[in-house]
Amino acid sequence: MITIGIDPGTATTGYGIIREEQDGNLTTLDFGVIQTNANQPLAERLVQLYKRIKELVLLHQPDMGAVEKLFFERNVRTALSVGQARGVSLLALAESGLQVGEYTPLEVKQAVTGYGGADKGQIQHMVKTLLGLKEIPHPDDAADALAVAICHIHSAKLRNIYAENRDAE
Repeated sequence: MITIGIDPGTATTGYGIIREEQDGNLTTLDFGVIQTNANQPLAERLVQLYKRIKELVLLHQPDMGAVEKLFFERNVRTALSVGQARGVSLLALAESGLQVGEYTPLEVKQAVTGYGGADKGQIQHMVKTLLGLKEIPHPDDAADALAVAICHIHSAKLRNIYAENRDAE
């Protein structure tokens, strides 16, 4: 199964694409960021984000997608901007026919490190370890997107176990 994780933002959106092997090991297929020019109108930036996500989906053919949920921001402008990028990300994945999960930063931290209060460094180190990478993925947005993908893979396993147990009763 291949999963694409998205850490949305208008200026910088992180993406990470992971394959879960038959033995349960995780393999990194691709990661990076989609950057838009702050001098462009917002609508053009959102179209650029949408098109790039669609290109990634066509290139890697993921089975599932996941997007980080917006958490409360003190800066309303930032929250609205991230919300717009989130919406475009969700649209691009859903329109591609993918099952899409959404996870809060707390849920991602718990899934990757086992601790909801983990700091960014702890998350990055666990992403490196879980994916067998030689270095911590950079930039931070890409590492965060890989963490979102890992969270979705782990959550999907738990949902499947729960459904199997429920069906067996």
